[in-house]
Amino acid sequence: MKLRRVVVTGLGALTPIGNNIETYWKSLINGVSGAAPITNFDASKFKTKFACELKNFEVTDFLNRKEARKMDKFTQYAMVAADEAVLDSKLDLDKVDLSRVGVIWGAGIGGLETFQNEVLGYAKGDGTPRFNPFFIPKMIADIAPGQISIKYGFRGPNFATVSACASSSNAMIDALNYIRLGHADVFVTGGSEATVTIAGIGGFNAMHALSTRNDDPKTASRPFDKDRDGFVSGEGAGALILEEYEHAIARGANIYAELIGGGLSADAHHITAPHPEGLGATAVMENCLRDAGIKKEEVDAINMHGTSTGLGDIAESKAITKVFGDHAYTININSTKSMTGHLLGAAGAIEAISSILTIKHGIVPPTINHFTDDENIDPKLNFTFNKAQKRDVNIAMSNTFGFGGHNACVLFKKFVN
Repeated sequence: MKLRRVVVTGLGALTPIGNNIETYWKSLINGVSGAAPITNFDASKFKTKFACELKNFEVTDFLNRKEARKMDKFTQYAMVAADEAVLDSKLDLDKVDLSRVGVIWGAGIGGLETFQNEVLGYAKGDGTPRFNPFFIPKMIADIAPGQISIKYGFRGPNFATVSACASSSNAMIDALNYIRLGHADVFVTGGSEATVTIAGIGGFNAMHALSTRNDDPKTASRPFDKDRDGFVSGEGAGALILEEYEHAIARGANIYAELIGGGLSADAHHITAPHPEGLGATAVMENCLRDAGIKKEEVDAINMHGTSTGLGDIAESKAITKVFGDHAYTININSTKSMTGHLLGAAGAIEAISSILTIKHGIVPPTINHFTDDENIDPKLNFTFNKAQKRDVNIAMSNTFGFGGHNACVLFKKFVN
């Protein structure tokens, strides 16, 4: 069976460094940090008092207040990013077969703030169960794709992928394969997360996963730096419109890039730590290259998972040198988490968007906040430290790895008709 080609025809982003695609990209190439003291709640007693929150975002600028109240923030963010992507794609909903348009969306946790607030409210009461009637539909991770489909009438395949920080990459890979196999023509895909909350920050602090560089938040996310001390929590959403090639050509769509492959693997090692030799990361990149049918020498850029954790950065770097050999030293590698923080389930989506725009504009965003080399990381790798680099990029890879040992990898290629 010949697999159908899949292209990207729309993008949407709501991030800590930009509330739309244009501002997000400008911030990326200018090395802007989204880290700042937490405003979502009083974090004065927490070990970590900062995060990469959204800036100047009012949900009522995008959604009716009554409808917004029925949604957790992670769904609100999904709706905003998806709307930008749908508008960007210029899909004519009166002409498209809506039964052939689906939504596959990733979220690592879902409505954490809703769950947190309902439990806190019950605990403060007299024991009488008084819960919001929208508690469950606000909380469940699959409500985001459900709400997107309701708004637009998309009746194709619709579900959520949950694989921690690999969730939205999993969503993209599922959408890719559904289109390849002829089960749909168009997908809204991506992911969203809203975990800068009491429970989110408190939980990650308990794991010693977050940076505690409270005196200098903007330099706290420092992937591959010797003095990194954990990741910085982020929030937001990223959305992509994936479309079957012939379908896109027939309607004269603007095509950003082609999605040529996706890979999946498991570390099968530990609930939170990566395999120290990067076995899962090695496997997922090899699987992705094999799925795309390309040679390793064809990859020009890699947006690494690069969370700024001690074990993770080392394991992923080892995996890249193992997979690509000497070619690894010619690749522009970066971690945009140095700017956005870690959006967990939404990370794969916004980082895939960065890879797509890297291909489109010929600019690789930097890995900011590099001060001291880590002797455990190969110094010959080009991490695009501190300043964006111009480069003609034909193929770009994006890696995402999640708690539980879930690994996902996607490959984008410059579109050629």
